[in-house]
Parts: sequence; C-alpha cells; structure tokens
Amino acid sequence: MTETVQNTDRELKAKHRALWASGDYATVAAELIPELGQVLVEATGVRAGRRVLDVAAGSGNAAIPAAATGADVVASDLTPELFDAGRRIAAERGVELTWTEADAEAMPFGDDEFDVVLSCVGAMFAPRHQKVADELVRVTRPGGTIGLINWTPQGFIGQLFATMGPYAPPPPPGATPPPKWGDEEHVRGLFDDRVADLEMQRRTVRMKRHTDPLEFREYWKRNYGPTIAVYKFNADRPDRIAALDRDFLEFLTSTSTGAGWDAEYLLVTARKR
Repeated sequence: MTETVQNTDRELKAKHRALWASGDYATVAAELIPELGQVLVEATGVRAGRRVLDVAAGSGNAAIPAAATGADVVASDLTPELFDAGRRIAAERGVELTWTEADAEAMPFGDDEFDVVLSCVGAMFAPRHQKVADELVRVTRPGGTIGLINWTPQGFIGQLFATMGPYAPPPPPGATPPPKWGDEEHVRGLFDDRVADLEMQRRTVRMKRHTDPLEFREYWKRNYGPTIAVYKFNADRPDRIAALDRDFLEFLTSTSTGAGWDAEYLLVTARKR
C-alpha cells in the first residue's frame, strides 16, 4: 500500500469514527432496537465457555447479552467513544467483557480465534464489504459460527439512507452502500464457499420510541451519526436543509404505522468450513 493510499485510508477511518462518535448511538440502540442483540445471541447459540467477538459492537447491544450467558466476550469497534456507555450498561447488568478498538476491515485478532463472531447492524457500515467478510471468516475457528443482523435495502433504514442520499457527500472510492449487506445474493457472494449452513431470514423490529413523524425526524437529527453528518454537510445551504427536512418528514409520514415504524432486517447465520 502506497503512502498516499495509506493516508487516504486513515482519513476515511477518522471520518467514519467521527461520524459514529457524533450524536448518541447508545441511546438509539437502547430506545429503538434493544431486542436485536438478544435475537442475534440466541440465533448463534452463544453460551458459557464460548469465545465470542462482537464486531462493530457500538455500545454493546449484542456483546452485553452475549456476556450475560457466561461467554468470554470481546466487543470491538472503530469508535471507542461508544465504549463508555457500553461499560456503564454492562456494569448495570452485572456482566464483564473486554472492549477493544478495532477496524472491521483489519482486525487485530488472530486467525481462528473465536467460536462465535457477531455483528448487530454494525459491520455493515464499514465501506469495503469484501474486506469485512474476509475478516469475519478469518477470525472464526473452523466449525465456528458467524452471525449478523443487517438492515435491508427495502426496509426502513435502507429507505432512510435512500432519502438522505441526494443530500449526502459522495461515498469514498470503492465503498458499497451499507444496506447491500441486507441483500441475500450480496451476502452469498461475499462469503462464497468459505461457509456452510448459510441461513438468512427477513424479520422486522418495531421502533416505537415516537409515534409523531415530526418528533421522530428531530430524534434522528439529534442522535444518529449518519443523519447528523448529512445535515452538517448541507449546513451552509438553507435551501437544501429545507428540502431535506421536507423529504425526511414525507418519508417518516408515509412509513408510519401509527404506533411506530417497522424496520426490516436480515438475520444471517453460517458455519465456517
């Protein structure tokens, strides 16, 4: 890798880290999707005595319930600013785990090190999907389990990104849109024949923190890093801010159930060959 490419990559990672450090992702995870981590832990059969890695763990939505089973858990993330909230939640729940700064595209762990490797709507946001898939496979022991929860392109989060897309900065070279991780064919292509027993199920989680579309729009603008970044990118263009506000509100109004918003996700489980 040339020095220029290395510098570009470092800049990209710094921006990615800053994006997720903005806002309050711990609140978003706790208030909108608290059950998803437990869903993933149960789907992958995490139990006491297992060595578990949660990739792009954030504040520990999956890592903490994994640790509650008695498993030996490492929670890794590119954005260690999220660990403070995670440590607080873990302490409140009386569980212990290790928190490690790590890039999902180049993890500082050994080959075949973990029995179970998880990611709950986390690793999907790293820009280079193939590198992430390669790392997930590399650190999982032969016969071990890989488990992911990814937002789908057609679901709420996928359409949220589509709504923000015309206002967002251009993606970095080589980046793949995050919701592609919620496409079954894309996932099959990433793992190819390196895994067996690949199972994928589309499910939904209801986000019911708010029921009013306007209040919910402001919630995303305050708390969710990608939304904050898009508004910041347009901060000197009040006309574009107004248009984004309009499109965002129209999207939330059209997708409301009246009791919240249903977000589709893809539950992926596989066994490393």
